[in-house]
Amino acid sequence: MRFLHTSDWHIGQTFYDFDRHQEHKSFLDWLNETLKNKQIDVLLVAGDIFDTANPSGSSITLFYSFLSQITNNYPNLQVVIIAGNHDSAIRLEMPIPLLQNTKVSIIGSVKKREDKSIDYDALTIPLFNSNNEIEVFCLAIPFLRIGDYPKTEEGNYEYNYGVSKFYAEAFKNINSKKTANQSVIAMGHLHAMGVETDPEDTAERPIIGGVENINTSSFPTDLKYVALGHIHKPQRLSANDSIRYSGSPIPLSFSEKTYKHQVVVFEINNGNFEHLEIIEIPIHTPLLSVPKQNKILEEVFFELENLPLKDENDKNQPYLEVKVLLNEPIPDLKNRIQEIVQTKNVRLARIDTKFPKINAKTNETELQNEIELHDLQPIHVLNRIYSEKYNEEIPNELDVLFEDVLTELNHDNQN
Repeated sequence: MRFLHTSDWHIGQTFYDFDRHQEHKSFLDWLNETLKNKQIDVLLVAGDIFDTANPSGSSITLFYSFLSQITNNYPNLQVVIIAGNHDSAIRLEMPIPLLQNTKVSIIGSVKKREDKSIDYDALTIPLFNSNNEIEVFCLAIPFLRIGDYPKTEEGNYEYNYGVSKFYAEAFKNINSKKTANQSVIAMGHLHAMGVETDPEDTAERPIIGGVENINTSSFPTDLKYVALGHIHKPQRLSANDSIRYSGSPIPLSFSEKTYKHQVVVFEINNGNFEHLEIIEIPIHTPLLSVPKQNKILEEVFFELENLPLKDENDKNQPYLEVKVLLNEPIPDLKNRIQEIVQTKNVRLARIDTKFPKINAKTNETELQNEIELHDLQPIHVLNRIYSEKYNEEIPNELDVLFEDVLTELNHDNQN
């Protein structure tokens, strides 16, 4: 059986006020063709289908249209989709009644039985081979929120313990029922320990203040593959390639333009994980940083002046990030930059302004970012205020409590 693993589509993302609908449509059209060209049997989508819990009508239509196309084009294709932390579980599961006669499974939330125990059967998706026999079971585990996972023996919700226990119990549940020639894979949307992320990337910040770093040992060793979402940089987390983040299909921030975006194809045959293939996704709209590193204004202007002139026939003009090094704020900086680039074949998305600052502890000069509302997260505001008031970093326990509150608020808003 041949699988394709993808995640973190973030349909509906607004990129510094630019609509990315065409970029997402281009990716989904490419994915549609790839499913055919690679003769995929199972499509795994590991969360963050949408960028927000309340996506626009056009975003929902794009997603539904894709599901309609692939179910019509490939009637034997099996699709498993889980919710990520950006998704509303209820909204993601809305098309389920319309998919009853298809092979599409959407898991938005953890279901509970009448006795309040976790219904692991509802998260276990049987996957059929060409002989219409169940060859693989998929543990389709969505982003786990407080209350979804088991409590500790003391009756508390502890994230690492709860998530590890969840995967162990889910695997134990199906392992006791499956036959010896049936395999098990898993999906998840979480932040694993040891992942590579860019420190300047705010698009994939830790979900719960850093305590959510799940060790790969939390996944049962008999799982043939673990398809993960949440981290946008594609990477493996095990020496045998079987625990992976597929990464985002398009760069969702300027820090994500430095690596290739991809999907993961693999096979499970007779209980063996094999034939891993990484397929690069074509870039629809390039991201450009000028200069590559922050420079003084005169040098920045010189490089901007040398950009190619506007091409009216180019519908995919690059998004431009201008990187400036200043000693003090310049009120009309944006206007001066816009005046230059308005005749160039780019779309100005962001001005990255940095200022030199003396580190009080090391007495060394460091570059400090100018605060931008586009990049600012609530936790960053709290950390900055606490640091300025008490001249030290915020204690981890306060950081965790604050993120717990945000998680609960997001959960309430999505329901």
